[in-house]
Amino acid sequence: MKDKRTTSAMVLTGLFTAIIIIMSVTPLGYIPLGVINATIIHIPVILGALYCGPKRGGFLGFVFGMTSFIKNTVTPATLSAFVFSPVLAASQFGVAGVFKSAFICFVPRILVGVVPYFVYVVVRKLSTMEHRKIAVILLNAVLAALVGFGVRMFALNTVLSRHKDEKGWDMAKAVDVYGMRILILSVAVAVVLAVVLIVVTMKKSSMVLGLAYAGVAGAMTNTLLVMPSIYILYKQDYAAATNVAVQNLVTVILGVISFNGVVEAIVAAILVGAVGGALVKILPMHYTVKKDA
Repeated sequence: MKDKRTTSAMVLTGLFTAIIIIMSVTPLGYIPLGVINATIIHIPVILGALYCGPKRGGFLGFVFGMTSFIKNTVTPATLSAFVFSPVLAASQFGVAGVFKSAFICFVPRILVGVVPYFVYVVVRKLSTMEHRKIAVILLNAVLAALVGFGVRMFALNTVLSRHKDEKGWDMAKAVDVYGMRILILSVAVAVVLAVVLIVVTMKKSSMVLGLAYAGVAGAMTNTLLVMPSIYILYKQDYAAATNVAVQNLVTVILGVISFNGVVEAIVAAILVGAVGGALVKILPMHYTVKKDA
């Protein structure tokens, strides 16, 4: 039985590896959302962690990082491609650049294959403890608040994109003109979603909530490690490459985290929940196998 499970995990790891590679070289790795293209290449990494365990998940994260390294080295699309390419960094910044870019390119992606598994385990345990209802309500409230914040940032950036050619339009003006309406919309979305999630997860297995949080954790692990690392390790060089004033770089990075990061976390929660919920009907997750072993 153990050999069968090991073989199954190896086959799944190979399948997820192939999916990551295909998604990295085709438009399948992105979902166009109007204002941005949400990255979903990390979805098979997260699913791999849940179904094959954190060790194989870490390997899949390494594959994710390797595809980013190869793509940014062979076909760099921007002047800032060096942050994901130790080769380009070496040619510009010497040996120090190799270590910096290797860290940014690989460490966050490897952890994308590790963190979601343990988040899933924690959520499952919290959702099955004595005070299950309180835990489920709190977990759903946090998830709904995150979605509401994402809706707000998405709406504000949509407004900015529509007025980008008009003089004087920036985030402050967008908040001033549309802030209250967008706030009401985001709060309404968060409240409705919280109610729906509480109703659904109270009646169903804690697996649903665990999958959603695993998706959020995977997406945010990538964003929260990559963007601050770029600022800490390449502040001056990244600002110059992206034509952004150094004093404004923090604002830009926080904008990426609060907008792109939250949107991608929402997408990850939906996709991991949907795909993971479908796969579990035919394949046991690593947590279940380990618990039953």
